[in-house]
Amino acid sequence: MQDADAIIIGSGLGGLTAGAMLARYGWKVLVCESHTIPGGAAHSFSRQGFHFDSGPSFYCGLGNAGDAGKAPSLNPLRQVLDALEVTLETVPYDPLGHYHFPEGTLPIYGNGDRYRAEIAKFTATGAQELAQFEQQLMPLYESLSQVPTLAICPELKGLPLLLGRYPWAMLKLLTQVGRVQGSTGTVMDKTIRNPFVRRLVDLECFLLSGLKAESTVLPEMAFMFGERSHSVIDYPIGGGGAIAQALITGLEKWGGTLKLNTHVEQIVMRDGKAAGVKVRGGETLHAPVIISNATIWDTYGSLLQPDDLPSSFRQDALDTPAVESFMHLHLGIRADGLDGLTGHHVVVHDGDRDITTPGNTCMISIPTVWDTSLAPAGHHTVHAYTLESFEGWQRDEFYGARKRERAEPLFRALEKVIPDVRDRTVVELIGTPLTHAHYLRRYQGTYGPAIAAQDGMFPGCKSPIAGLYRVGDSTMPGIGVPAVAASGILCTNTLVEPAQIKELLNRTGY
Repeated sequence: MQDADAIIIGSGLGGLTAGAMLARYGWKVLVCESHTIPGGAAHSFSRQGFHFDSGPSFYCGLGNAGDAGKAPSLNPLRQVLDALEVTLETVPYDPLGHYHFPEGTLPIYGNGDRYRAEIAKFTATGAQELAQFEQQLMPLYESLSQVPTLAICPELKGLPLLLGRYPWAMLKLLTQVGRVQGSTGTVMDKTIRNPFVRRLVDLECFLLSGLKAESTVLPEMAFMFGERSHSVIDYPIGGGGAIAQALITGLEKWGGTLKLNTHVEQIVMRDGKAAGVKVRGGETLHAPVIISNATIWDTYGSLLQPDDLPSSFRQDALDTPAVESFMHLHLGIRADGLDGLTGHHVVVHDGDRDITTPGNTCMISIPTVWDTSLAPAGHHTVHAYTLESFEGWQRDEFYGARKRERAEPLFRALEKVIPDVRDRTVVELIGTPLTHAHYLRRYQGTYGPAIAAQDGMFPGCKSPIAGLYRVGDSTMPGIGVPAVAASGILCTNTLVEPAQIKELLNRTGY
């Protein structure tokens, strides 16, 4: 008995990408989501007419409709939407945001000349050093840019397609192979001495990967700097949840199915192979391919029995270090008198403390700057968040007081942007690592694996169990919206034939 060709555990963006792409290739796909809302760490939710993003808010090169659709982009998610023949309308804007340091506020422009000109107001020497740093990154970006993620198969079977379709690009990429696992910090050490700019690059890496420059792989930063300057910075109309909805539209357009409120308790094994999933309530669904969008810890520690895996492999996987969880602050505020407000801000409270210290670096998103439909008329929606350790959190008599205490750095960060924000608040929600873990079904509410560049690469989509694959931010290429979309593509291309990939590339023009 077979309920589907592939069952996807979780509707995060990696799982939805894999599910929708397999459906596009003609597979019968079923996506099982534990929550009542799809999107995983990128889902949106509503309270009293305010529509909040739960996770990512900084995007680049997403849109393929309207003015944003005219801008070229290497974003793997954009490639997926094109392949699915689904549109996502976005609002282009610049600067990306404002970084508030103790020394002053720095606007972050996509245009490299404007970006460096703003840095020069703080340090002319540092701006020159940053230019040298970017020059080191651009050859890698240019090499990566000429081979679309949609064409990449991590199996040898895909190599003839790549060599035949992109011969010169592949030759150029070969010259950069030695840098693919290189550290951003190594390049920074060679080019940047200025302490302000070194902290800036650390911050840019931290916002991207959850790690500072020393531990962030070079291709991530090359891609980010390259796309930010060559493509368009944009925000999806309808909020972050619109991204998940676009992928669901593609999934269903090509015959796939999403089942919400369907909690997978266990991966079912038969003769040493993955054969299905058992969902809460006792029902078993069968498929020869199971793709887990759960984290590495949840997949190998909870969804499988200990003896399903080689013991040494299982322990090594569970010992993968994790980035901290988060404190979240979701506010609905009155918008009167806030003319000229911009949408993204990052506040570093103390320049002498490490930027990764919980509460020291706070990210702020005010998406109603671009899309007024996300809040009642005359109001703004605000999402602020900062790292917070999972350790020590429990729902006891002190939980409420501790929530308020640990949210205080977020309020203080917001007051640098909107001084009277507390008086303007009409809706207030504080989320803790326990909230993050509960609603996102993530191990300790983590942002993802803390796999440093010097410690090796993120694992691929294959597992030691035949028929079981993984996608999401604990697989190659790692953390972030473009990365998890790429993980879904790589998994899909592992499962389909190169001739099918070639046909789709011909249809999409990639």
